[in-house]
Amino acid sequence: MGQRWLAATFSGILFLASIVSFFVYGLNFGLDFTGGTQIEITYATPADLNIVRDQLTKAGFNAVVQSYGTSHDVAIRIPPYKENQQTLKDKVMQVLPNAHLQQIEYIGPQVGKTLFTNGLLAMLICLIATMAYIAFRFEYRFAISAAVALIHDPILILGIFSFFHLQFDLIALAAVLTIIGYSLNDTIVVYDRVRENFRRVRKGTPTEVMNLSINQTLSRTIMTSGLTLLVVFALFVFGGEVLHGFSLALIIGIVIGTYSSIYVAGALAIVMGLDRTSLLPAAKKELDGLP
Repeated sequence: MGQRWLAATFSGILFLASIVSFFVYGLNFGLDFTGGTQIEITYATPADLNIVRDQLTKAGFNAVVQSYGTSHDVAIRIPPYKENQQTLKDKVMQVLPNAHLQQIEYIGPQVGKTLFTNGLLAMLICLIATMAYIAFRFEYRFAISAAVALIHDPILILGIFSFFHLQFDLIALAAVLTIIGYSLNDTIVVYDRVRENFRRVRKGTPTEVMNLSINQTLSRTIMTSGLTLLVVFALFVFGGEVLHGFSLALIIGIVIGTYSSIYVAGALAIVMGLDRTSLLPAAKKELDGLP
């Protein structure tokens, strides 16, 4: 907690930079949000997806390349193209001369405006419900601090995706939602230990109790986050191009979520005036005439 103001400055700068990046660059939405054209091709021999992907990239196509059916069949999804489908088909087949065209069709976005709006509304309702539960089980300062941390984490992840023009699709969105739950779980573990220590350590200041609680749960946090990072990093390296966005969002989110559980959620509760009386159980009233 001695570094909480430095951490707050660091988080504030990153948060503002992420917001600015949204307005300047926006998000590089994938086909799940924008729609596009899907071209299905087949090869006489098993297709090497990396070679197909490299050929399309060199030709200027930002395409998603996946196998379907057999190892000879390849599905190529291309974002909305400025020219008609016939011109697009001719250019793709020129880039891939050994391929045979099976089908070409327009695919609409899987996430329309209505679904996107409903999703945001659902997330807002979940955030309010989470705050209410934490306020009931712990204390309202914990609820507000946890809510700020839950907003802080996905904004920073999306800011990194925006600044580096990384493709954001439904798989990456699933990773962001996963990180929200991951970070909240870590925050609740710290909060629970803080509540216990406020009742056990009678002479410590709120800052000392928070430091003690974080240090007591730090080994658990490091082991959990470290092991998860190992698995996700392996997924990033060996999972293929399709899973890069998902695994990258998880890597960023695990680091940010672990950091925010300590320096955002915990520190903000102290700044808001959390003290011993906030968490001690209410004294039981004595009955008249009885000790």
